[in-house]
Amino acid sequence: MSGNNINRIFLARLAGTAVFDPNGDPVGKVRDAVATLRSNNQPPRILGLVVEVPLRRRVFVPITRVTSIESGAVVITGLLNMRRFEPRAGEMLVLGDLLDRSVALVEDGQPVLVEDMAMEETRTGDWLINRVHIMRKGRGLRRKGATSTVAWEEVTGFAQNETNQGVSNLLSTIGNLRAADLAAVIQDLSPKRRVEVARALDDERLADVLEEMDESERVALLAELEGERAADVLEEMDPDDAADLLREIGEERAQELIGLMDPEDAEDVLRLMTYEDYSAGGMMTTEPIVMSADYTVADALAAVRQSEKSPALASQVFITRQPLETPTGRFIGMVHYQRLLREPPATLLGSIVDTNTKGVNPDASLHAVSSYLASYNLLSLPVIDANDRLLGAVTVDDVLDHLLPENWRHDHRDSATHSAATSAALESIDTDFAKEV
Repeated sequence: MSGNNINRIFLARLAGTAVFDPNGDPVGKVRDAVATLRSNNQPPRILGLVVEVPLRRRVFVPITRVTSIESGAVVITGLLNMRRFEPRAGEMLVLGDLLDRSVALVEDGQPVLVEDMAMEETRTGDWLINRVHIMRKGRGLRRKGATSTVAWEEVTGFAQNETNQGVSNLLSTIGNLRAADLAAVIQDLSPKRRVEVARALDDERLADVLEEMDESERVALLAELEGERAADVLEEMDPDDAADLLREIGEERAQELIGLMDPEDAEDVLRLMTYEDYSAGGMMTTEPIVMSADYTVADALAAVRQSEKSPALASQVFITRQPLETPTGRFIGMVHYQRLLREPPATLLGSIVDTNTKGVNPDASLHAVSSYLASYNLLSLPVIDANDRLLGAVTVDDVLDHLLPENWRHDHRDSATHSAATSAALESIDTDFAKEV
């Protein structure tokens, strides 16, 4: 590796760094490093980097293929093996397994917390972890102790099975990821570490992550949470996602958690659970943007700007008579986001409402819903009962979840058959969709 490069690399800081091929084209981002512990407390050897490539697939790049590590960029050479990364026996993830460990100083046995690790390149071209950034236990009223960087040989305890590993430094490294990316990272952690991270996330953040996880993983993760915490997280999830998850965990556990939920949130979820999973009622959310005809364009734009609303839901405002909570008063029509942008802020929604979209009934099939969305180029579709009341809305992402094979999130990360053209096409679809909404 070039002598001009930084020779000591702190690995928690390296996470998220862009990876490029020799032509300067982006390949992905660094998510972790793979190391193997050595006998007699010798510095561990870095075997390679875990790199996240398009479609959130995490692959292994041998450290011998890394040609340079500079500020903000890692350059690699050769073709990527697109097989999904799985740690082998004796291998450890630096951030996933070693960060936040409670270890001890060799000199006096004082317990310290691992905040980061640094690797350095030897004369033979090997990369070894020979520095550990630690925090000593605080004294008195101080919440945090002094920090320092020590040699690997000055600490001990990494080879022991850690039963009380923290997560604060790991979360500071991965906590800013989008929910879907964070879900992918969590699913690649060991089961024990996965639970530790889940318990450290706040309710809203964990709800977002569970919505993005594979069915089996999220059921297992929810099972590790105590009843009150699990119920709080379910309340933060979109009602349709919460209903799907409750269907998956078994009737007895589902009834227990519903009993612990806020009655208003539980009512929405129970209503959704009465519909067939692959029907419009089973796919819909009960929380679209709903307003009456006497609201203004300014009111609607303020609602659309709410960060908790998905792009698909924010693409349309549903106009009904009072009451505006689902099931609403009589459904009148929709106002599309683009129309809102073309009208003066004081314009009443009743004067620009589109009454042509009649919606579907809650028993409509998946095929009927997807055909309707495609035929009219919609991102969400109203679900109407026999009395013309708005029950909810089905969004295009909910339809895609049901159209794709079971456990598709896991499958598309595992597959090694995706060509570069396929990945580029899917990235283009994501970009175009984001621009449209």
